[in-house]
Amino acid sequence: MSFKAAAVQMCSGVDPVKNAAAMARLVREAVGQGATYVQTPEMTGMLQRDRTAARAVLADEAHDIIVKTGSELARELGIHMHVGSTAIALADGKIANRGFLFGPDGKILNRYDKIHMFDVDLDNGESWRESAAYTAGSEARVLSLPFAEMGFAICYDVRFPALFRAQAVAGAEVMTVPAAFTKQTGEAHWEILLRARAIENGVFVIAAAQAGRHEDGRETFGHSMIIDPWGTVLASAGATGEAVIVAEIDPSAVKAAHDKIPNLRNGREFSVERIAGAIAGGVAA
Repeated sequence: MSFKAAAVQMCSGVDPVKNAAAMARLVREAVGQGATYVQTPEMTGMLQRDRTAARAVLADEAHDIIVKTGSELARELGIHMHVGSTAIALADGKIANRGFLFGPDGKILNRYDKIHMFDVDLDNGESWRESAAYTAGSEARVLSLPFAEMGFAICYDVRFPALFRAQAVAGAEVMTVPAAFTKQTGEAHWEILLRARAIENGVFVIAAAQAGRHEDGRETFGHSMIIDPWGTVLASAGATGEAVIVAEIDPSAVKAAHDKIPNLRNGREFSVERIAGAIAGGVAA
């Protein structure tokens, strides 16, 4: 059963109300192009580097405007609406980087909290410590939908292939990677990582991205993409600004890819032994 999927590219600012309105406008545009599954980027609701200012406007899940708007859009438009992620206030004072998938009735079908925290120092002087504010997730899921088996990831998760392999082995046909990749890391690795995850698992990858220079001063890479199980880019967006990309997803292509390259079936358990290096006259015993 093929379906039309859309990835919505945004340039979210610091005001969740404005970002919710932008999301709604772009989702309607995607549905106007025939999409029945629509994905938005990581941190759809707000990109704000000032954590004190961010906490002042954060809400819990029951009162979050992005969650509310996502549910309303799904129900009104009769679609599967995937809020790639938004910041959710937790009871312990920390934050969840949480994605939501809403069914056509507006109900939450799945939640996914980003597992891998972006704690890095980049060459250009940018330093990020997500773990200082965010609580990491610990559970991966594969969701059975009427049109496909879907796996979930967020941004930095794409650098951890074991997460994707586990979901593929569990039956995922479509992997989702909403993101807010930095410009520097995106230029180096964004496309190649997405295509690698698609190729090595024989799955579709849908990745809605943040793009351009944001109100908080950061710059994200954009280039939202939809990729097929053979690694072909079916649709892509530009480097800056809002965009909607749409592609036809045929899950039967996943089986075809697995039949050609049956690496999921051919995988074997193995052990790793650490040995000493070479010594005079030969190899260490």
